Amino acid sequence: MIKHDNSAQKEAAAYRLAALDNDFVLGDSMRGVRFLLEYAKAEEQLRAWGVRSTIVVFGSARIRADGDGFDAQRPNRNGRRTRWYEEARAFGRIVSERGGALNPRGGMRDNVIATGGGGGIMEAANRGAWEAGAPTVGFNITLPHEQEPNAFTTADLTFRFHYFAMRKMHLAMRANALVAFPGGFGTMDELFELLTLRQTGKAPPLPIALFDRSYWTRIVNFDALIDEGMIAPADLDLFGFADTAEATWEMLVARGLKAHTPAAEAPQPHAFHAALDRE
Repeated sequence: MIKHDNSAQKEAAAYRLAALDNDFVLGDSMRGVRFLLEYAKAEEQLRAWGVRSTIVVFGSARIRADGDGFDAQRPNRNGRRTRWYEEARAFGRIVSERGGALNPRGGMRDNVIATGGGGGIMEAANRGAWEAGAPTVGFNITLPHEQEPNAFTTADLTFRFHYFAMRKMHLAMRANALVAFPGGFGTMDELFELLTLRQTGKAPPLPIALFDRSYWTRIVNFDALIDEGMIAPADLDLFGFADTAEATWEMLVARGLKAHTPAAEAPQPHAFHAALDRE
């Protein structure tokens, strides 16, 4: 019996298992599937660790510890930047010790520090949580100049995303509170997205703190937005200012942050999950 050569068929792209065909999986038609994969992978791991809620910390990756990255042109900035780093580090420790990340209830951890996973302020907040012995999350993003994950995120909770939209969704959907330290475009992007979600009622109430009033009121003229009729005066109540790590924690608590979400017999979805499910 003659066996005909079928090597061309076996080597053809069409014959590859779909899940193992990178050309197919990374093609335009599978973009929705890649969105799903980026959602599901992080979601599965966060649930495995019992991370029910987070406190999200944003801030510049350009701020370094101990005067690293000295700005010779503007030496007066260096002390402020070191202080921002150390206050973010202290805040990560305070949250982890008092918020519930160290003491899971019913297998669930609350108020786990979560950042964008990079250097600077993100590193500082993760570092403070790590020094407290708590798990801490890093939601990294693939950039043209590769972002390196900082060394203080929990390895099993160090994620990497291709899509900014899915990364932002994960940053927002477990957030019990948001703290924005001084930063640039990326920090403002994340901050104003959360403010918009709160303003429009698309996210449940959550306290939002801007660290260092002098920085934020110089960078963003919030009063001018009111004067121009672009926002309502009440919109300024969506956030507050704080100038130390301790004051930031106290303000979040005063604005409704619970140190522990009450445990239930069965794990309940975070409020943001429920809001998404109602869409």
